[in-house]
Amino acid sequence: MADGPINKTEGKVGGIVIRDDWPGYRLDLFTYPEHYSGDLECVYLPHGIIMDRTERLARNIMDDIGDHDIVVLCVLKGGYQFCVDLVEYIKALSRNSNKSLLMRVDFIRLKSYLNDQSTEDLHIVGGEDLSVLTEKNVLIVEAVVDTGKTMKALLKHVETFRPKMVKVAGLLVKRVASGMGSLPDYVGFEIPNRFVVGYALDYNEYFRDLNHICVISERGKIKYKI
Repeated sequence: MADGPINKTEGKVGGIVIRDDWPGYRLDLFTYPEHYSGDLECVYLPHGIIMDRTERLARNIMDDIGDHDIVVLCVLKGGYQFCVDLVEYIKALSRNSNKSLLMRVDFIRLKSYLNDQSTEDLHIVGGEDLSVLTEKNVLIVEAVVDTGKTMKALLKHVETFRPKMVKVAGLLVKRVASGMGSLPDYVGFEIPNRFVVGYALDYNEYFRDLNHICVISERGKIKYKI
């Protein structure tokens, strides 16, 4: 469809490709918390589309590694909602198919953003002892991958605990000029380099309570800047 968000060409990293000139959906077409009035430009990815795509990723994961025990490593804080929904879909598939995936879920926190800019400093919280990953199949679940440098650093850290296999599921991969790091094995959407919030993605801890993924307005950035 000519006026839709999806680019007909396949992305370099897989996933649904959102074209560069996609303006998003008008805010008045959706519901969102009144306290964010004026703080958003548009709804970029509606909640229903996110959920449908997450269900498809769960099926792809089951096809690839079903019947294996895995440790799901959720990257907090932005990845928690994607991880919860992805795990729920995998659990439903395990109940209703001939494949069964025994999962354990662990958590790690990464922080590399200040306001809307990625910094060189990567802080890993909760990753001091990940010995639970030793000789295990690991699925890292992350919300956003941009340059891939953060993911590359995390993978290097995880590998020190000698897992049997490591796969990465990323909801969003941004098209950035400096993207030379590690990219996910399972990708929800490939999007332009825009700063998005909602669905647990934040701007200085705000906007996690949005169901949709939205583009923050300049007024919103100023209002919540630290």
